[in-house]
Amino acid sequence: MKRYFYKWPVAVVAFVAVVISSSCNKQLDVSSTRQASEEGHWTKYEDARAGLLGMYGLFRSALADNNTYWILGELRGGDFQAVSRPDLKAVIDGNLNASFPLINEVTNWRRFYAIINACNVFIERAEGCLVDPRYTQSYYKLDIAQARAVRAFAYYMLVRTWGDVPLITGTGEGNFENLGRTNKDAVLGFAKNELLDVANRLPYQYSTVDADLVYPPNYYGKAAADWKNTLLGRLSAYAILAHIAALQGDYINVAVYSQFVLDNAARARLTTVTTAQLVGELFLFNTSNVSWNQMIGFNFIYERGESTTSGHLEQLTLANTTAFPMSKQLPDIYVNKDSIAVLFPRSNGNDQRFGFNPLNGLATEAYFENYSSAIPVFKKIRVVDGGGGDGTFAKYNSSIVFTRLEELTLLNAEALTVLGRGEEAIQKLNAIRSNRGIAGLNYTPNLDLLKEIFAERRRELLGEGWRWFDLVRYNKLKRDNAAFNTLIDREGIYWPIAQDVLNRNPNIQQNSYWK
Repeated sequence: MKRYFYKWPVAVVAFVAVVISSSCNKQLDVSSTRQASEEGHWTKYEDARAGLLGMYGLFRSALADNNTYWILGELRGGDFQAVSRPDLKAVIDGNLNASFPLINEVTNWRRFYAIINACNVFIERAEGCLVDPRYTQSYYKLDIAQARAVRAFAYYMLVRTWGDVPLITGTGEGNFENLGRTNKDAVLGFAKNELLDVANRLPYQYSTVDADLVYPPNYYGKAAADWKNTLLGRLSAYAILAHIAALQGDYINVAVYSQFVLDNAARARLTTVTTAQLVGELFLFNTSNVSWNQMIGFNFIYERGESTTSGHLEQLTLANTTAFPMSKQLPDIYVNKDSIAVLFPRSNGNDQRFGFNPLNGLATEAYFENYSSAIPVFKKIRVVDGGGGDGTFAKYNSSIVFTRLEELTLLNAEALTVLGRGEEAIQKLNAIRSNRGIAGLNYTPNLDLLKEIFAERRRELLGEGWRWFDLVRYNKLKRDNAAFNTLIDREGIYWPIAQDVLNRNPNIQQNSYWK
């Protein structure tokens, strides 16, 4: 559970886990009657708080368990290679029918339905907490808006991974295991409508005073800095809307929603980050500091005892180097030198993320260390023991960052290019390039601007869980890769559904490509 949000008693959040699990039994396992403890649960301010944190905690667990976030988004068809693990190699090669425990776990969507069920329970039961005078209407309205936004975000994650999925919007829809799949466009349409309805009910920042007193000024007794990078706010909702539109190929709305984020970033204290902040142990991927720049992130806070050995990219990428000695001699995955040469061509000049010193020819290794060795180590994301660890103990605290301002800027440039607004798009692209020390491009009708934008996404977002989904969008737009066209047309871009899900529900059919 997401006890890492604040120093609230673990028992509070553990209790909501029991409540949510009792509800999930009906939806996720077998038909059951609800436990009496659940009926009497939704009566207090603390109950609402625990239910709210439970939703976010389940989301973090769904993404971190078995390194799901990176397995789904970063490995298949991406730039990382496996050193020796056959299960990771199977994912990289797209052999998703291979019988490995890792693949069986990652292909099981039940963890995402646990999130959805927690949101449904909250939406239906939180009103009962209004009997406690401390739980005001402003709390209730804000919390319900969050629950609906979290549920919509979970459905986006489901659809981009599996395509058609069951759509469940309440706890009384019968046994989950008898429900069939809903068309992906209908599911995304539901998620879009939910986000549009609640976006303006969410604040730009939490625990801030607004003139109309719409939002609690000291939300659950915590200051704005305590809530940073934690809860979904107004810009989070528009960022998810932009990605839903991109998944649907609706680039008019991609441009509209992403531009709204860019125009209002300052109101949420969002800025782009320098390269030093991008790769520094105490900055973007470490939420223990004052950085606000994770637009949507799931955090592991060192000061609250949340160092873990799994659920972080570092578990797969870090290994012993001269700069940072570790007990692990080789990483599980790495980016080979041929891929690095493609990612960071010398023609780009001195790219701050990776390049070569023109005076001595040595590599500048912001993203990598030990480039001279056979297996370079990817160190862009490296938060060991809160950011000050020497690697003696493999305990990590890096956040799972879904999006940040640079990612939305490049998505906006992608949309503008598709819409024929290339001169505007190249301004957005060049802003990112300039921030990384690369010279800007000149716009000409012959420039393959879409290719350049996706190349920049590949560099900037390396290791952040975007590569596979970017490949899908790029190839849907270009349609010049025969093998990828086949994947798209036969829906091989989606993952297979775990056999456990199929065994439990006869109304769920395997994705056709994986039969």
